[in-house]
Amino acid sequence: MQIETILAHAGLCTDQTTGAISTPIYQTATFRHPALGVSTGYDYSRTINPTRQALENVIAELERGDRGFAFASGMAAITAVLMQFASGDHLIVSDDLYGGTYRIFEKNFRQFGLSVTYEDTSNLEAVQNALIPGKTKAIFIETPTNPLIKITDLGEAIALARSNGVLTIVDNTFMTPYLQRPLELGADVVVHSGTKYLGGHNDVLSGAVVTRLPELSERIGFIQNSTGGVLGPQDSWLVLRGLKTLALRVEKQQENAQKIAEWLAQNDKVNKVYYPGLPEHPGHRVQQKQSTGFGATLSFRVRDSSWAERIINRVKVITFAESLGGVETLITYPVRQTHGDIPVEIREKTGVTDDLLRLSVGIEHVSDLIGDLEQAMET
Repeated sequence: MQIETILAHAGLCTDQTTGAISTPIYQTATFRHPALGVSTGYDYSRTINPTRQALENVIAELERGDRGFAFASGMAAITAVLMQFASGDHLIVSDDLYGGTYRIFEKNFRQFGLSVTYEDTSNLEAVQNALIPGKTKAIFIETPTNPLIKITDLGEAIALARSNGVLTIVDNTFMTPYLQRPLELGADVVVHSGTKYLGGHNDVLSGAVVTRLPELSERIGFIQNSTGGVLGPQDSWLVLRGLKTLALRVEKQQENAQKIAEWLAQNDKVNKVYYPGLPEHPGHRVQQKQSTGFGATLSFRVRDSSWAERIINRVKVITFAESLGGVETLITYPVRQTHGDIPVEIREKTGVTDDLLRLSVGIEHVSDLIGDLEQAMET
């Protein structure tokens, strides 16, 4: 079945007793047992809830994985994945990554003895050199990265990981399973901030994990149930509803993003544009090889850093806000917002500086978006 059909049918007629087209919201914490020793399959909503189960089944099908797990946020999902590691373990992590992910490694897990090396995972030689025999347990990859949109060759990275007996974990938030399916390339675990493109309307916090193999499913399932960072039934329903239009939204969003990136690339007030749909982007060919599109998030540098604040304050159609992936176009200032918790010296080393702006492109008419940027950039 094609992915567009799977998406449109997300949660369709899961309640066989009534034939409801939409999955019901099972707003219950617990379930009655018919008799002693007899269960309906549902006992307690932390362990399993029918609404969340419908979402988890769809996520697993979309990513072509063994099992899906829905969490209360993207960070809760990443936390669950990291909890399978032990003190003394070592991970290699993309150096240009979301600030919240950096924070959880540095402020939450390092104190428990988990060590991390940050490398440009698009540079396989650097990743190879960072491996510590007997200690490195996983490579954690963002591709595209946030916010500099670096592209890692997943096939090569996964092959390197396998040859060294380590797991590959891929944050697929920017691409979604509509455009990129890392598990099909051999990755072991995929994570998502479902708050972004999966939900798609900036109205629900959620996270997701999908595992490739049953043994990993058992591990993550135990952690999800024992620690309890699950997604509630109301929010599960909202993500199910959002998924139904994912294909349509992403197609329009990346069409707009391509046009905006091309316009920015010709603008004399812009120093550099980071978008893999541009042929000059260093990851353009890799992205073509491993994905069916270029996504809808881009970043750009203005020639004078003082213009960044002016653009932010002047936009009218575009909204100045954190997050990404919704139908509305958002502009973000990474150095102050999404990456504010990263130390200055590390931000500057990776290129997250005060001249950088990030755009999450929505579904508005592209002429309105370009016109808004144009007027905001006027001197």
